[in-house]
Amino acid sequence: MSLRTTRRLRAAALSVAAGVTLAGLAATTSGATAAPAGAAADGPPSTPVPISTPDGVVSAYVVNAKQANPGQTRLLERAVRASGGVVVQSWPQIGVVIAHSDRASFRDDVRRLGGNAVESVGATRTVPVTEGTPDGVPAPWGPGKGQIRKSRQSPQRDDTESTVTASDPRESEQWDMKMIKADQAHAITDGSRNVVVGILDSGIDPDHPDLAANIDLADSVNCTDGGRPDTSPTGWYPTTSDHGTHVAGTIGAARNGVGIVGVAPNVRMASVKVVNDDGFIYPEYAVCGFIWAGSHGMDVTNNSYYVDPFEFYCEDQPDQYAAKEAVRRAVAWSTDQGVVHAAAAGNSAYDLANKTTDEGSPDDGTAVPRTLNNGCQDIPTELPGVVTVSSLERFPTTSLENRLSSFSNRGLGVIDVAAPGSRILSTIVAGNGYGLKSGTSMASPHVAGVLALMKSVHPDWTPAQMVAKLRAQADDHPCVVATAGAPCVGTDADNSYYGEGVVDALDAVQ
Repeated sequence: MSLRTTRRLRAAALSVAAGVTLAGLAATTSGATAAPAGAAADGPPSTPVPISTPDGVVSAYVVNAKQANPGQTRLLERAVRASGGVVVQSWPQIGVVIAHSDRASFRDDVRRLGGNAVESVGATRTVPVTEGTPDGVPAPWGPGKGQIRKSRQSPQRDDTESTVTASDPRESEQWDMKMIKADQAHAITDGSRNVVVGILDSGIDPDHPDLAANIDLADSVNCTDGGRPDTSPTGWYPTTSDHGTHVAGTIGAARNGVGIVGVAPNVRMASVKVVNDDGFIYPEYAVCGFIWAGSHGMDVTNNSYYVDPFEFYCEDQPDQYAAKEAVRRAVAWSTDQGVVHAAAAGNSAYDLANKTTDEGSPDDGTAVPRTLNNGCQDIPTELPGVVTVSSLERFPTTSLENRLSSFSNRGLGVIDVAAPGSRILSTIVAGNGYGLKSGTSMASPHVAGVLALMKSVHPDWTPAQMVAKLRAQADDHPCVVATAGAPCVGTDADNSYYGEGVVDALDAVQ
């Protein structure tokens, strides 16, 4: 199963298979607060989507402190317990507590009992907790309580044309590497073993011959156990999806005479599993993934997804605001630790700079058609400091000319760079083979790979420096009309389709 066949793997893999305005890197979260939920948004109020949390049903929550410090985090923990909840995971470095509770009044009680220490609290899902409360977390309702849902295909649109092939060299078929000049960059460097890319996804096939040598076992983790890091030896393995394995091949398939070659074939990759067996990436999973990357010294993360259950999180809705704020803090903190992030722009053929409506959220329950405003964002792709990547297709198929993929999101001032994302050959789990997938999920790892090459050559560069250089070095792309007829606006140097242009691996290493 690939990460979402609906708009959800939205950012991801359309087999044919999630972007941000670089408004500057976010400030450190210590002492920082955002506008309170319910404040006036840029545009009309968004449509409310109430999340029901009835008594007797275990629901998941995020609680954000006004100050990101251990003292206020402990106050939140006490408020959670006094409100009939359990603390699943605390992140004092960003002032965030992940909690479970089976009480309908939990949110109101935490606000009341937490007093001035509480900045925001919100439910992170519209359905009960499916994975149960993690082992080692005493819960009055007992382990595993909740409705177990059937596995589903994840939203990163995946037209999954995966095809298993024999393990013989396929580098000549990798037109995508030629388009971004990765083949020329490899004459200078294949990347450094000191560089680690965290792949926040569905797991990486541990024994694929093109990947095994480059997997960083010590830094791999599973974040889908309620958002609490699971460091068991096999927790980060793929279970229901080969999406992460495909992404990993594009970033770092080894140069070993087998199969394909990644953009940065000598760097290491850590599997940071944030996709559960139902195909969802909930806010607490993403928070865990970003904090893990920052605390374990990773250099780059790839994020080919959008955070469920909302394609767009709206500032004027309390639950959505709290979840978005927790993820924003995690991204900002990890950036402060030196991690640079690439993310898929999404597969809804949507103009992210002019949001109007959303028909598909929440995607873990009953979707509610809703009106959006510009306070509604696709996360993590539209968070500060994240590189938003749109997708290119090879057109015509006999050359290296390109145009925007028909499924790709766009947006003037939102898209940073573009990269190949249609019919990309990479590693898959089945038969330890290779297959074609399409989506902005496939475009983003090309950029993550280029950032890894850049970090290999310039180890002292900060995330801000790397993002600035990536944008400046991108090859300008004319603002032309796509097949779908969606208007391209802007200039050849910066437009709604390609941002500042096609990512350039050769320039990154020179």
